[in-house]
Amino acid sequence: MQKDTNYTFDNVRVVMVNTTEPGNIGAAARAMKNMNLSKLYLVNPKGYPSAVATARASGADDVLAGAVVCETLEEALQGSHLVIGASARQRNIKWKQMDVVGACSEIQKTTTIEG
Repeated sequence: MQKDTNYTFDNVRVVMVNTTEPGNIGAAARAMKNMNLSKLYLVNPKGYPSAVATARASGADDVLAGAVVCETLEEALQGSHLVIGASARQRNIKWKQMDVVGACSEIQKTTTIEG
């Protein structure tokens, strides 16, 4: 049963950069489908397309089929209004950093439908 919402994920895209394990692409596609996201952008993926990615997608073949492969991050982000990056690695970066609550607040502002 679908609930009425005042937000949309139609313009949300997930961008994966220099992915070296095709299975991670499939797992991301599956997670995206569970969250009602469908726009997957891949920047310079290694070994993709792949049967491993398809197997790990487990029912999210449509997300993989619609994936856009780009050569650069700039190409993948073209037209974006809000970009949020995440990494498991410790980083010293000059960009604004926020915690999960702050990031969710920014996402909510961007995806809320006025009306």
